[in-house]
Amino acid sequence: MSQIKHSGEVVRIERDVVYVKMTVNSACSGCHAKAVCGVGESEDKIVEVETLQASNFNIGESVEVALQSESMGTKAVVLTYVVPFFILALLLVLVGAFGHSEAMAALMALGGVVVYYFVLYLLRHRIKNRIKFIIIKQTK
Repeated sequence: MSQIKHSGEVVRIERDVVYVKMTVNSACSGCHAKAVCGVGESEDKIVEVETLQASNFNIGESVEVALQSESMGTKAVVLTYVVPFFILALLLVLVGAFGHSEAMAALMALGGVVVYYFVLYLLRHRIKNRIKFIIIKQTK
């Protein structure tokens, strides 16, 4: 199984969740998956990692966080970028084809994308359960 890994530091622990602040390094700019994880976009990123071994970690400890599979990252990109693009384009063409003005077509297409993102927001817990991160203790 292929893994995308990033170093980080444990900043908080709650029950079965370890919160890790990601360490952004220059290697992110060359990473083929930087659009998926979003770490390359900001200096600080806190990731929630659900694990039954949360009690084995300590605040301030250096760890690695890995996305279990590249296919999960691909699914995330498709859901957040590809599907909305097709909704936008399809509605733009269909509304325009029915004789409505360009402004109406643009508003309807944008409205369709807003509705899509709202539905995606409502389903966030189901999606969160499909995209899994794992936490790995770093050895010195």
